[in-house]
Amino acid sequence: MIGWNILADIISSTIIFAMPLLVVALGGMFSERSGTINIALEGIMIIGALASCLFLSAVDFSDWGDERPLFAMFLAILIAAASGTVFALLLAFASVSLKADQTIGGTALNMFAPAFAIVLTWAIQGQGQTTIYIPTWIRITPVSLGMDPGAATGFLGRIIFNYFFLTTPIVLLLLVLTIFVIYKTRFGLRLRSCGEHPQAADSVGINVYRYRYTGVAISGLLGGIGGLAFTIAAGSGFESSVAGYGFFALAVMIFGNWNPIRIFGAALFFALFRVIGNYSSSIPFLPSFSNIKSSQYIYQMLPYVVTMILLIFTSKKSRAPKAEGIPYDKGSR
Repeated sequence: MIGWNILADIISSTIIFAMPLLVVALGGMFSERSGTINIALEGIMIIGALASCLFLSAVDFSDWGDERPLFAMFLAILIAAASGTVFALLLAFASVSLKADQTIGGTALNMFAPAFAIVLTWAIQGQGQTTIYIPTWIRITPVSLGMDPGAATGFLGRIIFNYFFLTTPIVLLLLVLTIFVIYKTRFGLRLRSCGEHPQAADSVGINVYRYRYTGVAISGLLGGIGGLAFTIAAGSGFESSVAGYGFFALAVMIFGNWNPIRIFGAALFFALFRVIGNYSSSIPFLPSFSNIKSSQYIYQMLPYVVTMILLIFTSKKSRAPKAEGIPYDKGSR
């Protein structure tokens, strides 16, 4: 059987890896609910992670973060959100104002982001210095909360404090806020109408262009936060990449059928397979494949293989917003 400590570590890791998937997929949902396909989520994550990690590195260098770690981390999240929003507005301008092809626009931004991140990182840290290391004090521990250090040793303690960062409660709060905004507010109703039937929305006085700009901007805000959340979950630094998590989040959004609650479940599901790949050697009932060369990569492929299989069987049942990807033109009624 799996030991209790390993089980706690798997649950804790699943939560921390699900957070970037969840928040980025919610961002993609806002954009597509407004009628704009946003495949630039990968690039948005990179820009958000770049800006926030540069800030954390600067704060760590000044020793100010050690004194106020939670406040510094909160500012980093705001910076990630702001930078992601600004970057996403480039897609909004091309797609909404210029009526350019949304897929090509998103692809261009995805190609630009990692190159820009490398150039800026080298300019600040020196040529070849690609990794932006993030400080260790951003992790929330029992001591940082004024609790007994032994609180992290039990089963529940390991689940909570193994990988506990400020991004986790903020992303969960954003999930609740998203559910309320999308289904319980006039803004959410109007946003959804712009993605389903923009001509009808315009006929009752709704500014379709403004709502599509807003949807893309919100996707940038959430995607930027997701970039920081992924960097924290993945390791000790930012390396001008988010390992395809933006595209992974698109799969989560589609599998979740553009519904926040289903997206949450899909994010946990896919994150679990990512973690199983990492902990495969510690799970006794899994085959070891020891007689196969480079067998360690077999389980690392698991989340991507599962994603493709599930999308094959569920894509026919997915119902995307009817007007997504179609540039709106007032004169085309």
